[in-house]
Amino acid sequence: MASKKASNKRQRGGQKSSSNVFSMFEQSQIQEFKEAFGCIDQDRDGVIKKQDLKETYAQLGKLNVKEEELDEMLNEGKGPINFTVFLTLFGEKLSGTDPEDTILAAFKLFDPNGTGFVNKDEFRRLLMNQADKFTAEEVDQAFALAPIDPTGNIDYKSLCYIITHGDEKEES
Repeated sequence: MASKKASNKRQRGGQKSSSNVFSMFEQSQIQEFKEAFGCIDQDRDGVIKKQDLKETYAQLGKLNVKEEELDEMLNEGKGPINFTVFLTLFGEKLSGTDPEDTILAAFKLFDPNGTGFVNKDEFRRLLMNQADKFTAEEVDQAFALAPIDPTGNIDYKSLCYIITHGDEKEES
């Protein structure tokens, strides 16, 4: 009985993720994720643990999974992986959005003085001429949500928050 109690505590402790994750998917998708979660949660305690992953891999015919590989998977949840955390992890993977700190680090490359701002015109030029080469329309679309001050500088910390958490104006 004690292990059941501990298991319930772990489940509650892992639900630090945004409840907004359920709005990222259609109801039918959520149902599919529930089924997948149920297949992986071998002991049916509501939390995916290392043993659950080992048994799932064994069922798929992969018997020699490295402990480090399993640990890496579990560490992505930053705590117990209950269904909400599982859904959040898939939401992050499927949305293609990098974690906020990764996006911030990328912006900091264009802010050598650490001001928290990048010049809009210079950033537009870079986006349109480097790497993936945005079109003018794509840049305009991106800048529509960007917090730009009267001097033409983008507050990239606020922009990173908007990218990773959504725009408050969109939701109201």
